[in-house]
Amino acid sequence: MPLLKLADSTCYYRLDGRDDRPVLMLAHALGQDHGMWDAQVSPLSDHFRVLRYDIRGHGGSVVTPGEYTIEQLGRDALALSDALSVDRLAFCGLSLGGMIGLWLAVHAPSRLTAVVLANTSARPGAERMEARRQAVLADGMTAVADMVLTRFFSPRRLAENPPVVAAARRTLLATDPAGYAGCCAAVRDFDLTSKAGGIQLPVLIITGDHDASLPWAGHGEVLSGAIRGARVVHLPTAHLSNIEAPRSFIAALFDFLRPSGAADAEAGLRMRRAVLGDEHVDRALANAVNRDFQDLITTYAWGTIWTRPGLDVRTRRLLAIAMSAAAGRWDQFRLHVRTGLVRELEWCDLEEVLLQTAIYAGVPAANTGFQIAAEERQAVKGS
Repeated sequence: MPLLKLADSTCYYRLDGRDDRPVLMLAHALGQDHGMWDAQVSPLSDHFRVLRYDIRGHGGSVVTPGEYTIEQLGRDALALSDALSVDRLAFCGLSLGGMIGLWLAVHAPSRLTAVVLANTSARPGAERMEARRQAVLADGMTAVADMVLTRFFSPRRLAENPPVVAAARRTLLATDPAGYAGCCAAVRDFDLTSKAGGIQLPVLIITGDHDASLPWAGHGEVLSGAIRGARVVHLPTAHLSNIEAPRSFIAALFDFLRPSGAADAEAGLRMRRAVLGDEHVDRALANAVNRDFQDLITTYAWGTIWTRPGLDVRTRRLLAIAMSAAAGRWDQFRLHVRTGLVRELEWCDLEEVLLQTAIYAGVPAANTGFQIAAEERQAVKGS
């Protein structure tokens, strides 16, 4: 189990992605845990080492007695980074996690490359958090669960009650009341409105248009007005914007944090080789009629489009197969079928996409596609 003993606590963490990638640290909301970021991990781990952890008082991390402070929680994040030998990182926090990110941006800017402040505030307000702290200490997490869920999610999403809502409810109810109350005190006492204007780091502010907990008015707009050059993204969500609009949240993160220029060419070449194979790419580059054209394909098709986190490689491959069949681009179709079958595709994937092709692009295109796919399947089996 990935547990680390820190100065006065024990921290549960998860680290995903390749070791040669920059670190992106994710900090969750009050009453949730590292699992809140499940939808973001896979798309982001192709580009970052994604470091998630349970904030003190939550999940698998220690529950220390008494009231906590945001400074204490910020120093926990720094101690975790130190223990993992991470000198600098990008930080993304939502709600309570965003307050930790804001504290780090003010007090430890040299440790950060950029900070994302989602559904958070420089001064969240004391009275409501104190009432919640007293309620959970007196009557446990059930005393606040229904109210908190109406702030976490929009009424439509609550009515639908998808698995992510049920998971958030279970996590909330499983949170130790003492740990939750300790973090309530940290939120209650937090106020960095006078210091936010000194932040020099790249900052992205994400806000939910239906966030009744920390709405744009009085919270996000204050941060935006104070932090010079901060980017702002509005999402059509309530408080847990990364759960209610997971792909839009990823797109906002990626647009803000992604490398550009030469990094696109480098990432594109890696992706091109991963999808098509070294043999094909080496042959294409060696036989290139125009080297600039090959650079364009590598940088923009593979580096800019195929590396985006919104769709995984399997989905992009299936889209390429369907569109090349519909357009009659049989050389491209054959290439993606052949290389896909030796990598991430199975025959059932091709059956599904070609049945879709029959409905939306015509039976003749699907018929030809099945014939070519069967040839490639046999060739792969015989190789």
